[in-house]
Amino acid sequence: MNHLFKATLVATTLAGGALAQDYSLRFQSSDPAGNPNFQLQTRWTEMVEEKTGGKVAIELLPVESIVAHNETQDAIAAGILDGHVTDTSYFSGKDPAFGLIANPVGAWSAPEEMFTFMRTGGGNELMQELLAPYGLHFIGATTPGLEAFVSAVPLEGVEDLKGLKMRAPEGLVQQVFAAAGAAPVNLPGSEVFTSLDKKVIEAADYTVFSTNQAQGMHDVAKHPVYPGFHSMPLVEISMNKAKWDAMPAEIQTAITESVEEFADLQVATLREADLAAVEAAKASGKVTVHDWPAAERAKFRSIATGEWEQVASRSENAQKVYDTLTAYLKGAGLLN
Repeated sequence: MNHLFKATLVATTLAGGALAQDYSLRFQSSDPAGNPNFQLQTRWTEMVEEKTGGKVAIELLPVESIVAHNETQDAIAAGILDGHVTDTSYFSGKDPAFGLIANPVGAWSAPEEMFTFMRTGGGNELMQELLAPYGLHFIGATTPGLEAFVSAVPLEGVEDLKGLKMRAPEGLVQQVFAAAGAAPVNLPGSEVFTSLDKKVIEAADYTVFSTNQAQGMHDVAKHPVYPGFHSMPLVEISMNKAKWDAMPAEIQTAITESVEEFADLQVATLREADLAAVEAAKASGKVTVHDWPAAERAKFRSIATGEWEQVASRSENAQKVYDTLTAYLKGAGLLN
């Protein structure tokens, strides 16, 4: 086969249908291979292949396979990776706007609220603007869902956070909990269980209820708050903009639709797992699940919004995210 003929075949579009597969892409996840989120993300790659009729094949690599978790953006721009599935907050060091849109602590009570903001409230457009200077195209958002809160002591509301020794990731999450009166410390996830067991900390921002349960957190912290009141990460699916722009519209549409369908699938799957885990925890008689009333959730959100303002003042983009986000939340009655 001569090179010209081969190049012509490779350039065949979706409509032409001459090849079984036109695009082979390599994405890196911010989750390890054994994590439930990563396992679900591999289902997304299957969905893409199905929806494009085999035209697009995505190889999904676990965290740190090619570059560090916070270096994937640069690797995509440089063509080392084609895309990523990652928590947007990892890039807040480049612009605080990434941290604010990725996890406006206290903003969301359910994934559907965030999805509506992203899809119809201006969120997708904000992400597109934020990523464009870095050579990325934002395809869509997903999330594992609202994280439960791990606690070894009973927590019925904001007042109980005062003086609480807890683990929280560095950045906005720590800021908000400190503003609520807690004493947050930065610990890697690998040390959360041991720190709770040794009573170095009393509580932790960690992950969703079912994963907490599976990792034994409730054996040493028997007072989880569920549904959570604080954290729900935006996980972006993005890719190299030049490569995206080179794809035919039919393929772009299919991939975009696959992300929305996957987001709904991920949320539904983990929600079902959470409900089963909550029932098992309650049935054990060893765990007390606490559900904060709406008034307490509103108090925490009020504290959080003050910290959002501080982040907004740090960059023009962050201010734009803040203005769009708060206008949406007010209009939707979610700041009441």
